[in-house]
Amino acid sequence: MALLKLAAILLAGGATLIPAATATTSTTSAAHTSATSAASAATAPAPVVLDCVGKPQTRPATYVLACGDGNNYLAGAKWSTWTAGSATGTATDQANDCVPYCAAGHFHGYPVDVRLDQPVPWTGHPGQVRYTRLTLDYPGARPTGMPAHFVWPLPRPANAVAGT
Repeated sequence: MALLKLAAILLAGGATLIPAATATTSTTSAAHTSATSAASAATAPAPVVLDCVGKPQTRPATYVLACGDGNNYLAGAKWSTWTAGSATGTATDQANDCVPYCAAGHFHGYPVDVRLDQPVPWTGHPGQVRYTRLTLDYPGARPTGMPAHFVWPLPRPANAVAGT
């Protein structure tokens, strides 16, 4: 009698009562779906960071920060993580002192911790995401005028629409 009341309550609420044999199959299907999703995630393309001209890069050893004149770039980058959510690593920030002017200036290297994050889908590249923000943290010396913690948006593709 209690089973009939439970069935009536479930049916009245819009639920479907599933026999035990079917429930086992459903559990297997859910596990299969979960495994399939995990396999798909594992085969998804690695996130990219776009360079100054919009070319995708994965774990770049060198990355230009000053796209207009090339007077600041990351060199010798070593990435400890590169995931769908963020990438972290260390590099040397090579910054031109521009003394007495940039063409005659000298580059100086500063150790820096690097983080890429805020991934968004990359328009025109199904399943591909690109990082949109770069954070630099200087544990010691840093270029003149540069704060110890610096965050800025990364270049967007020339044909990007808002949010891509």
